[in-house]
Amino acid sequence: RFDGMLRGRLFDATFTAALNGGSSVGMQGFADLNTLRQYFSGGGITAFLDVPWAPVYILVSFMVSPWLGLLALVGAMLLLILTSLTEAVSQRPTGLAAKESALAQAFAQKNLQNAEVIAAHGMIQRLRQRWEKRYHAGLAWQHQGGRRVALISAGTRFCRTSLQSLSLGLGAWLVIDNQISGGAMIAASVLMGRALAPVEQVIGNWRQFLTARTAWQRLGTMLNTIPAEKPVMNLPRPKGQIRIEEVSVVPPGSKIPALKQLSFAAAPGDCVVVVGASGAGKSSLARLLAGVWLPVSGAMRLDGADSRNWPREVFGDAIGYLPQDIELFAGSVAENIARFTEADPEAVIVAARSAGLHELILRLPQGYDTPVGDGGGFLSGGMRQRIGLARALYGEPALLVLDEPNSNLDDAGEAALLQALQQARARGATIVVVTHRRNLIGVANKMLVLNDGQLQLYGPTEQVLARLAAAQNPQAAGAANPAALPQGGKG
Repeated sequence: RFDGMLRGRLFDATFTAALNGGSSVGMQGFADLNTLRQYFSGGGITAFLDVPWAPVYILVSFMVSPWLGLLALVGAMLLLILTSLTEAVSQRPTGLAAKESALAQAFAQKNLQNAEVIAAHGMIQRLRQRWEKRYHAGLAWQHQGGRRVALISAGTRFCRTSLQSLSLGLGAWLVIDNQISGGAMIAASVLMGRALAPVEQVIGNWRQFLTARTAWQRLGTMLNTIPAEKPVMNLPRPKGQIRIEEVSVVPPGSKIPALKQLSFAAAPGDCVVVVGASGAGKSSLARLLAGVWLPVSGAMRLDGADSRNWPREVFGDAIGYLPQDIELFAGSVAENIARFTEADPEAVIVAARSAGLHELILRLPQGYDTPVGDGGGFLSGGMRQRIGLARALYGEPALLVLDEPNSNLDDAGEAALLQALQQARARGATIVVVTHRRNLIGVANKMLVLNDGQLQLYGPTEQVLARLAAAQNPQAAGAANPAALPQGGKG
């Protein structure tokens, strides 16, 4: 039941953490949930449930004989001191062991995502050495904490056995002195064992308790840092009107803005081509428009509503996003194109035809039902990019955001892309294309030039191209007229 209440919330929080640049979190949250589930369903927690009965057994021991009760009380206090000592000597190494193990796991997981580069450059041995260094650091701390707990556990067992022997000796002396009966002596020994056994079990399971507590704290920190999304009122499907108002964007994990006080607008039917030097903020703008990144100031509005106020499902269905790095998911070609919704075969084929992909898919071993595998590794870069384009076009979204959509395309693929852009614009979609290639500029009616995260030029494509040409050749454009040079602005 605990697992069922938490796993959905944990999945969403893990996704949000990865989206915000915390990819090192990886699967740690699910490992922590598994640790807690095993601890709650195991024998370790029952020792804590038995501890509250220890005072009852000690009280009954006092009823049998004050001397036997006093011995049981002293024994319980001694074991509690040993429990506190266990906490003091094992908390730090156990916490460091968990931290180092998590870092080693994240390091290995991140490197596996770049297996091709590692293999091509012969980096496997060097990276393995770095991973082993972190892995062995975790093992060293785990060994240190485990050794300390084992020593105290051995001392605890010795104390409990000694106390029970003392209980029998004291009981025998009280029997000889005619203060209690022989049966009371046996009963007192049993009560002593019942009183001390839970404390001994707690110490014996202390490592599992510390591991579970660390997992609990990590989960609590993660879920408190990333609160659950609040439900927002549903909005009608947008038409594609976008307005960027004084937006600044800081990439996750960075403190330097990638976009600075950016403002512009585009209407349905507009095709805006975004150009600029490397690092100018073009991909950051694409992520902003697609709702991947949220602004730290200003607002990105779709049909007048702030992107933060759109229900994620409605916003996502109305957006077609093609990033530079194409990610395909384990499933069939049709499922990837249909965004893993209940696929409408006709809509899937329409999207594939728009991307010029239908005939290529039919040549695959199982056509649209061909599994692409995790990441689509067996597909060529151009094929993956065209499937990504078909996914972006699926459902005729109101806003298309394409980041370098032709980086892996051949001539046929580029022709299909240009046709897809023309069709999307004809049906009234708003299109934003990030590109370095001039062959896509012809289909755009507006051009946006970014420079160091700021808007340098924005307006009709012909006018912006003329101003760029004038800036590059001021003599030909009239160097004596400073107004002919691009001065920047918000367009």
